[in-house]
Amino acid sequence: MDPREIIPHREPFLLLDEVVQVEPGVSAKGRWTPRSSMAVFEGHFPTRPTLPGVYMVESLAQLGACAVLMDDRYRGSLPLFGGIDRARFRRQVLPEETLDLEVRMTTLSQRAGKGEGVARRSGETVCEVSFFFVIADS
Repeated sequence: MDPREIIPHREPFLLLDEVVQVEPGVSAKGRWTPRSSMAVFEGHFPTRPTLPGVYMVESLAQLGACAVLMDDRYRGSLPLFGGIDRARFRRQVLPEETLDLEVRMTTLSQRAGKGEGVARRSGETVCEVSFFFVIADS
């Protein structure tokens, strides 16, 4: 499923290529391949392009937004970051390496929620995060 049909993010800040599976309001799986043409790789780092961890966290958050917005209770809303409770970066991610993403909502109310996400590359965990978000009117 094309994430542009679910969330309002667009290039250059759409960090999600495909939504593979969604259980609305509960969980989602997706994929993202950071392209070597992304400007961030020019400066991070010129001799060894490496995906910044915050991009992985944002990619997981965008997938989480898909899970929330697919729930009829939240259609037309806008999930916004409220905080990152915990983030761990386990391995480097290079341009053109596909990330398999999974998110799960741990708490979800009318106006806020918490979730957890994991990004994997070839089965190896590269990023784990717990996050908090608020649900705003769009």
